Amino acid sequence: MRVVFMGTPDFSVPVLEALARAHEVVCVYSQPPRPAGRGKKDRPSPVQAKAEELGLPVRHPISLKGAEAQAEFAALGADVAVVVAYGLILPQAVLDAPRHGCLNIHASLLPRWRGAAPIHRAIMAGDAETGICIMQMEAGLDTGPVLLREATPIGAAETTGALHDRLSSMGARLILQTLDHLADLSPQPQPDAGVTYASKIDKAEARIDWSRPAVEVDRLIRGLSPHPGAWCEVAGERVKLLASRLAEGQGAPGEVLGGLRIACGSGAVEVTLAQREGKRAMAPEDFLRGFALPDRLG
Repeated sequence: MRVVFMGTPDFSVPVLEALARAHEVVCVYSQPPRPAGRGKKDRPSPVQAKAEELGLPVRHPISLKGAEAQAEFAALGADVAVVVAYGLILPQAVLDAPRHGCLNIHASLLPRWRGAAPIHRAIMAGDAETGICIMQMEAGLDTGPVLLREATPIGAAETTGALHDRLSSMGARLILQTLDHLADLSPQPQPDAGVTYASKIDKAEARIDWSRPAVEVDRLIRGLSPHPGAWCEVAGERVKLLASRLAEGQGAPGEVLGGLRIACGSGAVEVTLAQREGKRAMAPEDFLRGFALPDRLG
């Protein structure tokens, strides 16, 4: 098939690689380069970098609402567009241009967790499973009919980073399966029941409230790892907590019960990966070497 690929972050890269091996990717659309790093020089998105490595043409319009941008898109003569975390709204003229329309790879079991942060939200909510949906795009936010779906359990100690990588690989596999059997698949409308929205993560959510139950603190730590990273104050220093598990113990909220085992409003969590400012993430034994914890964390 003649495929237009539209994506931006790391999550989208394995999908682009899979499509480039199996189909003719005629053009890649990605968000424009953004300032990054200490020098704040423009850095191409992970998708643009991979597309250039593969020798594929790249476009990064600021908007697709203009007639010229839409005409350029239509002129590609694509059979299908595959969209994965692209970051721009697609006008109806773009949605209608490819022969088979635009297909979106969404990292949740729709209609649960429509929107920007479905992986984070699934872990933070304590969902037992999540998955990938291949959806026929329409004007609404992740409202289109689903062509193919696959569920996967969320591990008890799994972080957003680990689940992100698993779902990315799953999405790459499922989109190839979808394109191979497109004529045989029947789009299933999403039910009205069970709709939830995965809003973007607000920085204010990242500070740990030790008065919350341990199960909620554990989900927050794992759900915000590695980015933006749940954090607390330790002796006046902001420390990110990047992995954890539930633990035995009781105490005042924030009380250090030994090692990196911390009391919560009920129960306790054991932090298994932590990061001080300006340093690498460390296991508890390395983190605590030469760094004395106070009796209670803020």
